[in-house]
Amino acid sequence: MSERNFDVVIYGATGFTGKLVVEYMLNQYGNDNSISWAMAGRSHEKLIAVRDKLGVSIEVPLLIVDSNDKSSITDMVKQTKCVLTTVGPYQLYGDDIVAECAAIGTDYVDLCGEPGWMHEKITAHTEAAKASGARIIFSCGFDSIPFDLGVFFLQKEVIKKFGKPAANVRGRVRAMNGEFSGGTAASMAATMSSLKTKPELFEILVNPFALSDGFVGPEQPADSKPIFDEKLDTWVAPFFMAPINTKNIHRSNALMNHYYGEDFCYNEMWIQGSGEEGKAAADFVSSINPLGDAPKPGDGPSRESRENGNYDILFCADIDNQSIHVSVAGDMDPGYGSTSKMILESALCLVNDCPELQGGIYTPAPSMGMKLIERLKASAGLTFKIED
Repeated sequence: MSERNFDVVIYGATGFTGKLVVEYMLNQYGNDNSISWAMAGRSHEKLIAVRDKLGVSIEVPLLIVDSNDKSSITDMVKQTKCVLTTVGPYQLYGDDIVAECAAIGTDYVDLCGEPGWMHEKITAHTEAAKASGARIIFSCGFDSIPFDLGVFFLQKEVIKKFGKPAANVRGRVRAMNGEFSGGTAASMAATMSSLKTKPELFEILVNPFALSDGFVGPEQPADSKPIFDEKLDTWVAPFFMAPINTKNIHRSNALMNHYYGEDFCYNEMWIQGSGEEGKAAADFVSSINPLGDAPKPGDGPSRESRENGNYDILFCADIDNQSIHVSVAGDMDPGYGSTSKMILESALCLVNDCPELQGGIYTPAPSMGMKLIERLKASAGLTFKIED
């Protein structure tokens, strides 16, 4: 990589999530002079307003970048080691940024949960990224870092104890408090709209191995209706983020030469409780749209709501008639507070901690793995624990 002016450019710094990323940068790394960064967005006036409101130093450069102006994108990409973009839906605003990063050799992280678009970008730009040295990492927020790294963390513990991976892992969301991301809702809407002109994307959306570079593993456990989890003695309901998380986890396995095994099965659902109450809750959750009340893109929950939010996810490995459990938890609401911390730590991890990682298009686990887990534990309010 040629000499760059910045370690990270936060693109979308005037949006709701982008401002949270900037705020986290200031709070966590504001006194760290070893990190050089810039803010980018479409409006110079809005960038100035965000800078002034948050107390960002006037020495932090402001870059005018418009997703419809390819020359401005190229200029941004050439100046930085890593582009951190919160500007979604990515299928509407991300094409040129990924293409330029792959061609120029600039690292890239985003919050994408759009498997159809990700499949297209993996197909179109993997070889260019390998040639240029660009490390492109999708899904560096709540989808899918806690889940992708949770399975990775669990399997490392299983292999340490049993000398082999677990062929079956269950992801179980135990708690999730906080508003869902408006960006996630907008991305889902854009994906549904794209099916009208690209009906072939339907096969990608329903295939758990759609991002696994052609590998097709065994049939996966059903996760589309409530079931009773006998091992945990609880009813579980479909979890609305399982379709993207599952694809990313299987891609991680493929990229790590099937570290979890070629027969690996993963099932992700939402715990609702035992007995008739649990069954009724599971039936109710499966019948509603959990994103129906999500904020509009650009809006979001109050600081109090973000700071009072949290999440807790249990991962269970079933192996040799035993179950090994680990948990991943976050100290803020998943869609905004925790996500803004996770994506910035991903960018800094990629730039500072992963010099040996070759160019390509990755998921978090195979690209950053334990290095990112340690960062998230140390700075971002996440815990990764082995449970009894």
